[in-house]
Amino acid sequence: MKVVVIGTGFGTRVMAGAYEEAGFSVEAVSPRDAGALSRVGAVDLVSVHAPPFLHRDYVMAALDSGAAVLCDKPFGRNAAEARAMRDQARAASALNFLNFEFRHVPARVKARALLRDGAIGVPRHISWLFVGNGLRAAKHRWLFDQAQAGGWIGAWGPHCVDTLRWLLDTEVVSASCLTRTDTTTRLDAQGAAHPSTAEDAFCALFTMGNGCTVSVDTACSTSVAFPQTVRILGSAGAIEIRDDDTVTVRRSDGQSEQFSFPAPPGDPLLPGVRGLIAEITRVLRDQRQTSPSFDDGLAVAEVLDQLHGETDGRGPRPANEATERARTHGPGKRTG
Repeated sequence: MKVVVIGTGFGTRVMAGAYEEAGFSVEAVSPRDAGALSRVGAVDLVSVHAPPFLHRDYVMAALDSGAAVLCDKPFGRNAAEARAMRDQARAASALNFLNFEFRHVPARVKARALLRDGAIGVPRHISWLFVGNGLRAAKHRWLFDQAQAGGWIGAWGPHCVDTLRWLLDTEVVSASCLTRTDTTTRLDAQGAAHPSTAEDAFCALFTMGNGCTVSVDTACSTSVAFPQTVRILGSAGAIEIRDDDTVTVRRSDGQSEQFSFPAPPGDPLLPGVRGLIAEITRVLRDQRQTSPSFDDGLAVAEVLDQLHGETDGRGPRPANEATERARTHGPGKRTG
């Protein structure tokens, strides 16, 4: 099978090699090359890893070509763009995927299995801390420009929201957020200073369709970093995921159990990416849609709009497609 990878950052650095490893014929093109898709001929999959302000254009062009499409997060600039892409994929009967690769990280897969087995009873609350300094010295680019759909909510928030939906098998029914910018000025590649107009940190509160509450404290540009820690508190114990390499179960009777998942050599994102590409390969061969799909991308985009305090032009929207599904079908009824 042949895949066209659009993107010279993450797309070329991680995705292209992972596709080749999985047996795909790969052609990587620059997201600034507007005519790239018209020159590559027939392909099985277009993998879009351009900046988010270009997602809609490339996804629509790929769907017009008849290919299956994977889109990176965030799924467009807002829920309106996400809905347009999702609807076009439905109209074209095209297989579609979202790059929510953290669903395939072994530690998170284990935590989900434990939750499904009732290891800690009923989940009541999740506390998620992810505070890093990896972008503290990064050069100015679209990621730090609000006008170009930059910001940490869009960069990391989709993985967080999708993980919550996937772990708990239910939707986010309410979301609120406080943002801040720790690095207010950045230098570009030529040494010129630019103000950072997009947030690089946020604190969010969520209520899930099963009643579980969630608090998230995250940043990417602080002076020091801390281990990423996800604590899931249940009616009969707790699960802690630490740096995606250790899962600890603590039960109310005092017993505990720990599972280790040492990171393999290479890019730390590869374990999740490899699992996602394996799933995509199965879907392309079987021609059967699976999750994470554009439906998941839209559900997450609706939550991100709430975090941004935005609407999609159709008026105030405390409820969205995801919350309506949760209210109609109840907790634990989401597919995928």
